[in-house]
Amino acid sequence: MLDRDQIAAASRVLVQHWREGSKLDALEPRLRPQSRTDGYAIQAALETQSLGNLFGWKIAATSVSGQQHINVTGPLAGRIMSNTVIADGGTAAMKGNEMRVGEPEFAFRFGRDLPPRAVPYSVDEVLAAVESFHPAIEIPDSRFADFVRAGEAQLIADNACAHLFVLGAATGANWRAMDLVEERPQITLRGERYIGHGKNVLGDPRAALAWLANELSGLDITLRAGQVVTTGTCHPPLPIAAGDHMAVDFGVLGKVSVGFA
Repeated sequence: MLDRDQIAAASRVLVQHWREGSKLDALEPRLRPQSRTDGYAIQAALETQSLGNLFGWKIAATSVSGQQHINVTGPLAGRIMSNTVIADGGTAAMKGNEMRVGEPEFAFRFGRDLPPRAVPYSVDEVLAAVESFHPAIEIPDSRFADFVRAGEAQLIADNACAHLFVLGAATGANWRAMDLVEERPQITLRGERYIGHGKNVLGDPRAALAWLANELSGLDITLRAGQVVTTGTCHPPLPIAAGDHMAVDFGVLGKVSVGFA
Protein backbone atom coordinates (compact mmCIF):
# COMPACT_ATOMS: atom_id res chain seq x y z
CA MET A 1 0.00 0.00 0.00
CA LEU A 2 1.24 3.48 -0.85
CA ASP A 3 1.92 5.95 1.95
CA ARG A 4 0.62 9.52 2.07
CA ASP A 5 3.73 11.02 0.45
CA GLN A 6 3.67 8.51 -2.41
CA ILE A 7 -0.04 9.16 -3.02
CA ALA A 8 0.53 12.93 -3.12
CA ALA A 9 3.52 12.57 -5.44
CA ALA A 10 1.64 10.26 -7.82
CA SER A 11 -1.29 12.67 -8.00
CA ARG A 12 1.03 15.60 -8.77
CA VAL A 13 2.51 13.70 -11.71
CA LEU A 14 -0.93 12.95 -13.15
CA VAL A 15 -2.20 16.50 -12.61
CA GLN A 16 0.85 17.93 -14.35
CA HIS A 17 0.26 15.75 -17.41
CA TRP A 18 -3.45 16.61 -17.42
CA ARG A 19 -2.75 20.35 -17.36
CA GLU A 20 -0.07 20.12 -20.04
CA GLY A 21 -2.06 17.74 -22.23
CA SER A 22 0.90 15.38 -22.24
CA LYS A 23 1.17 11.64 -21.67
CA LEU A 24 3.31 9.26 -19.64
CA ASP A 25 4.07 5.58 -20.11
CA ALA A 26 3.41 4.67 -16.47
CA LEU A 27 3.90 6.01 -12.98
CA GLU A 28 7.36 5.14 -11.69
CA PRO A 29 7.40 1.88 -9.69
CA ARG A 30 7.56 3.50 -6.24
CA LEU A 31 4.47 5.62 -7.03
CA ARG A 32 2.52 3.02 -8.96
CA PRO A 33 -0.74 1.85 -7.34
CA GLN A 34 -0.95 -1.89 -6.81
CA SER A 35 -4.63 -2.09 -5.86
CA ARG A 36 -7.98 -0.36 -6.37
CA THR A 37 -7.52 1.13 -2.88
CA ASP A 38 -4.23 2.76 -3.90
CA GLY A 39 -5.81 3.95 -7.15
CA TYR A 40 -8.74 5.60 -5.42
CA ALA A 41 -6.43 7.26 -2.88
CA ILE A 42 -4.45 8.89 -5.70
CA GLN A 43 -7.69 9.89 -7.42
CA ALA A 44 -8.94 11.57 -4.24
CA ALA A 45 -5.73 13.58 -4.09
CA LEU A 46 -6.35 14.75 -7.67
CA GLU A 47 -9.53 16.46 -6.50
CA THR A 48 -7.61 18.67 -4.07
CA GLN A 49 -5.42 19.94 -6.95
CA SER A 50 -8.20 20.54 -9.46
CA LEU A 51 -9.03 23.99 -10.77
CA GLY A 52 -12.73 23.16 -10.33
CA ASN A 53 -15.11 21.75 -7.75
CA LEU A 54 -16.57 18.26 -7.59
CA PHE A 55 -19.49 18.28 -10.04
CA GLY A 56 -20.29 14.59 -9.86
CA TRP A 57 -19.15 11.10 -10.76
CA LYS A 58 -18.63 8.95 -13.81
CA ILE A 59 -18.54 5.22 -14.26
CA ALA A 60 -16.06 3.80 -16.74
CA ALA A 61 -16.38 0.37 -18.31
CA THR A 62 -20.04 -0.43 -17.63
CA SER A 63 -20.34 -2.17 -21.00
CA VAL A 64 -18.36 -5.07 -22.44
CA SER A 65 -17.14 -2.82 -25.25
CA GLY A 66 -16.06 -0.19 -22.71
CA GLN A 67 -14.20 -2.80 -20.68
CA GLN A 68 -12.46 -4.08 -23.79
CA HIS A 69 -11.61 -0.49 -24.81
CA ILE A 70 -9.47 0.02 -21.68
CA ASN A 71 -8.73 -3.66 -20.94
CA VAL A 72 -10.42 -4.03 -17.53
CA THR A 73 -12.88 -6.61 -16.24
CA GLY A 74 -15.40 -4.36 -14.47
CA PRO A 75 -16.56 -0.82 -13.71
CA LEU A 76 -14.38 1.99 -12.32
CA ALA A 77 -15.57 5.19 -10.60
CA GLY A 78 -14.13 8.61 -11.38
CA ARG A 79 -14.69 12.24 -10.45
CA ILE A 80 -16.23 14.85 -12.77
CA MET A 81 -14.81 18.28 -11.95
CA SER A 82 -16.75 21.44 -12.74
CA ASN A 83 -14.02 22.86 -14.98
CA THR A 84 -14.37 19.86 -17.34
CA VAL A 85 -18.11 20.31 -17.95
CA ILE A 86 -19.13 21.71 -21.35
CA ALA A 87 -22.52 23.31 -21.98
CA ASP A 88 -25.00 21.37 -24.09
CA GLY A 89 -24.40 22.35 -27.72
CA GLY A 90 -20.93 23.65 -26.89
CA THR A 91 -17.52 22.74 -28.27
CA ALA A 92 -14.96 20.30 -26.89
CA ALA A 93 -11.28 20.85 -27.62
CA MET A 94 -9.53 17.81 -29.08
CA LYS A 95 -6.00 19.02 -28.32
CA GLY A 96 -4.10 16.43 -26.32
CA ASN A 97 -6.92 13.89 -26.50
CA GLU A 98 -5.53 10.56 -27.64
CA MET A 99 -8.52 8.36 -26.80
CA ARG A 100 -10.68 10.40 -29.21
CA VAL A 101 -14.09 8.84 -28.64
CA GLY A 102 -17.53 10.11 -27.68
CA GLU A 103 -19.93 8.18 -25.48
CA PRO A 104 -23.74 8.69 -25.18
CA GLU A 105 -24.81 8.22 -21.56
CA PHE A 106 -27.72 8.19 -19.11
CA ALA A 107 -27.08 10.68 -16.28
CA PHE A 108 -28.84 11.39 -12.99
CA ARG A 109 -28.73 14.33 -10.59
CA PHE A 110 -29.23 13.56 -6.92
CA GLY A 111 -31.73 15.38 -4.73
CA ARG A 112 -30.48 14.11 -1.38
CA ASP A 113 -27.34 12.63 0.14
CA LEU A 114 -26.50 8.94 0.23
CA PRO A 115 -23.98 8.60 3.08
CA PRO A 116 -21.70 5.60 3.59
CA ARG A 117 -23.23 2.65 5.42
CA ALA A 118 -22.48 -1.01 6.09
CA VAL A 119 -25.53 -2.37 4.25
CA PRO A 120 -25.48 -1.93 0.45
CA TYR A 121 -28.02 0.44 -1.08
CA SER A 122 -30.72 -1.19 -3.20
CA VAL A 123 -31.56 0.12 -6.65
CA ASP A 124 -34.89 1.42 -5.34
CA GLU A 125 -33.20 3.31 -2.48
CA VAL A 126 -30.75 4.95 -4.87
CA LEU A 127 -33.49 5.91 -7.34
CA ALA A 128 -35.54 7.43 -4.51
CA ALA A 129 -32.64 9.85 -3.89
CA VAL A 130 -32.52 10.99 -7.55
CA GLU A 131 -33.95 14.38 -8.46
CA SER A 132 -33.72 14.37 -12.25
CA PHE A 133 -32.67 12.45 -15.37
CA HIS A 134 -30.42 13.99 -18.06
CA PRO A 135 -29.10 12.87 -21.46
CA ALA A 136 -25.32 13.23 -21.54
CA ILE A 137 -22.16 12.74 -23.57
CA GLU A 138 -18.81 11.83 -22.10
CA ILE A 139 -15.50 12.48 -23.89
CA PRO A 140 -12.96 10.36 -22.00
CA ASP A 141 -9.18 10.37 -22.21
CA SER A 142 -6.21 9.05 -20.28
CA ARG A 143 -2.97 10.52 -19.07
CA PHE A 144 -1.32 7.24 -20.04
CA ALA A 145 0.01 6.92 -23.58
CA ASP A 146 -0.96 3.24 -23.68
CA PHE A 147 -4.14 3.25 -21.62
CA VAL A 148 -5.00 -0.27 -22.81
CA ARG A 149 -1.99 -1.61 -20.90
CA ALA A 150 -2.08 0.76 -17.93
CA GLY A 151 -4.11 -1.62 -15.79
CA GLU A 152 -7.07 -1.17 -13.47
CA ALA A 153 -5.25 0.45 -10.51
CA GLN A 154 -3.47 3.06 -12.64
CA LEU A 155 -6.65 3.86 -14.58
CA ILE A 156 -8.53 4.46 -11.33
CA ALA A 157 -5.69 6.74 -10.24
CA ASP A 158 -6.05 8.43 -13.63
CA ASN A 159 -9.61 9.38 -12.58
CA ALA A 160 -11.12 6.48 -14.52
CA CYS A 161 -10.26 8.24 -17.79
CA ALA A 162 -12.38 11.31 -16.97
CA HIS A 163 -11.74 14.19 -19.36
CA LEU A 164 -14.73 16.24 -20.63
CA PHE A 165 -18.46 15.92 -20.00
CA VAL A 166 -21.62 17.38 -21.57
CA LEU A 167 -24.88 17.45 -19.59
CA GLY A 168 -28.22 17.91 -21.30
CA ALA A 169 -31.28 19.52 -19.74
CA ALA A 170 -33.32 17.62 -17.17
CA THR A 171 -36.10 15.67 -18.84
CA GLY A 172 -39.71 16.61 -18.29
CA ALA A 173 -40.82 13.05 -19.08
CA ASN A 174 -41.72 10.52 -16.39
CA TRP A 175 -38.47 8.58 -16.70
CA ARG A 176 -39.20 6.57 -13.55
CA ALA A 177 -42.10 4.84 -15.32
CA MET A 178 -39.95 3.91 -18.34
CA ASP A 179 -37.92 0.77 -18.97
CA LEU A 180 -34.48 2.34 -19.33
CA VAL A 181 -33.03 -1.07 -20.23
CA GLU A 182 -34.85 -0.92 -23.55
CA GLU A 183 -34.25 2.76 -24.29
CA ARG A 184 -32.42 3.13 -27.62
CA PRO A 185 -30.91 6.61 -28.03
CA GLN A 186 -30.12 7.64 -31.61
CA ILE A 187 -26.63 9.04 -32.16
CA THR A 188 -25.78 11.15 -35.21
CA LEU A 189 -22.12 11.60 -36.12
CA ARG A 190 -20.59 12.58 -39.49
CA GLY A 191 -23.91 11.96 -41.22
CA GLU A 192 -24.12 8.40 -39.88
CA ARG A 193 -26.73 7.19 -37.42
CA TYR A 194 -26.06 4.75 -34.60
CA ILE A 195 -28.41 3.20 -32.06
CA GLY A 196 -27.50 2.86 -28.39
CA HIS A 197 -29.16 0.48 -25.96
CA GLY A 198 -29.82 0.90 -22.25
CA LYS A 199 -28.95 -2.72 -21.55
CA ASN A 200 -25.33 -1.99 -22.54
CA VAL A 201 -24.96 0.00 -19.30
CA LEU A 202 -24.19 -2.81 -16.83
CA GLY A 203 -27.41 -4.49 -17.93
CA ASP A 204 -29.49 -1.53 -16.66
CA PRO A 205 -28.48 2.15 -16.13
CA ARG A 206 -30.29 2.05 -12.79
CA ALA A 207 -28.17 -0.89 -11.66
CA ALA A 208 -25.05 1.04 -12.70
CA LEU A 209 -26.23 3.99 -10.63
CA ALA A 210 -26.62 1.76 -7.58
CA TRP A 211 -23.17 0.28 -8.22
CA LEU A 212 -21.68 3.78 -8.06
CA ALA A 213 -23.49 4.64 -4.83
CA ASN A 214 -22.20 1.46 -3.21
CA GLU A 215 -18.68 1.88 -4.58
CA LEU A 216 -18.53 5.33 -2.97
CA SER A 217 -20.05 4.00 0.25
CA GLY A 218 -17.28 1.40 0.40
CA LEU A 219 -14.75 4.22 0.03
CA ASP A 220 -16.44 6.13 2.91
CA ILE A 221 -17.61 8.85 0.51
CA THR A 222 -21.05 10.48 0.58
CA LEU A 223 -22.85 10.86 -2.74
CA ARG A 224 -24.11 14.43 -2.31
CA ALA A 225 -27.34 16.15 -3.27
CA GLY A 226 -26.75 18.21 -6.41
CA GLN A 227 -24.07 15.88 -7.78
CA VAL A 228 -24.52 14.26 -11.19
CA VAL A 229 -23.70 10.64 -11.95
CA THR A 230 -23.20 9.55 -15.55
CA THR A 231 -23.54 5.81 -15.84
CA GLY A 232 -21.38 4.76 -18.79
CA THR A 233 -21.78 4.51 -22.53
CA CYS A 234 -24.84 2.87 -24.03
CA HIS A 235 -23.06 2.37 -27.38
CA PRO A 236 -19.53 1.19 -28.19
CA PRO A 237 -17.23 4.26 -27.98
CA LEU A 238 -17.51 6.21 -31.25
CA PRO A 239 -14.34 7.67 -32.87
CA ILE A 240 -14.36 11.47 -33.09
CA ALA A 241 -12.14 14.12 -34.67
CA ALA A 242 -11.89 17.89 -34.83
CA GLY A 243 -14.72 19.27 -36.96
CA ASP A 244 -17.17 16.53 -35.97
CA HIS A 245 -20.50 17.11 -34.27
CA MET A 246 -22.20 14.47 -32.12
CA ALA A 247 -25.92 14.66 -31.34
CA VAL A 248 -27.81 12.16 -29.22
CA ASP A 249 -31.61 11.92 -29.26
CA PHE A 250 -33.10 10.12 -26.26
CA GLY A 251 -36.65 10.58 -27.59
CA VAL A 252 -39.04 11.89 -24.94
CA LEU A 253 -36.10 11.94 -22.49
CA GLY A 254 -34.40 14.77 -24.38
CA LYS A 255 -31.43 15.56 -26.57
CA VAL A 256 -27.78 16.55 -26.07
CA SER A 257 -25.02 17.54 -28.50
CA VAL A 258 -21.44 18.72 -28.72
CA GLY A 259 -19.00 19.82 -31.42
CA PHE A 260 -15.27 19.07 -31.55
CA ALA A 261 -12.50 21.50 -32.46
